Amino acid sequence: MTNADQIKKYRRAGLVIAFLIFALDQLSKFLVMEPLQLPTRQQIELMPFFNLTWAENYGVSMGFLTASTDFQRWALVTLTGLIGVAVFVWMRREKAKWDIVALSMILGGAMGNIVDRARLGYVADFADLHFGDFRPFLIFNLADACISIGVVILLARALLIREKTDQTKDDVQLDES
Repeated sequence: MTNADQIKKYRRAGLVIAFLIFALDQLSKFLVMEPLQLPTRQQIELMPFFNLTWAENYGVSMGFLTASTDFQRWALVTLTGLIGVAVFVWMRREKAKWDIVALSMILGGAMGNIVDRARLGYVADFADLHFGDFRPFLIFNLADACISIGVVILLARALLIREKTDQTKDDVQLDES
């Protein structure tokens, strides 16, 4: 298998990962909203450190860019949709396997949250990790977790891992004595 074929394989796998994350995110939201009736119940204690707690997020990360009108809602759907398209294009051009995986996590999570915002007017959040009264994260969902993990992978790879590259003319010192 040539390197180009391998990269195409990674990109196809990235699309599958993105779709699986999207589908699992939507399934998890359906389960907490319908069979578990979390919007009505508000909270279900599962473990001493983890609850299902209902939250409607009308903004983006940490409530930033809160959409309080229909115009703002659809502007936010458009903005996040454009960001999703940019991530898709980046993923389709990327060659590094782990960057493709990270971008697919971001894309799948973004699609899940965009569908919520378009369909419901808000993003459904429900995962409540806590240690006593200390909450290291706001209430989140599977899409949020995948987006965050994908961003961490991209940042870690960009800051900590150097890919081997071929020497270029700029790297070669010319001895012109």
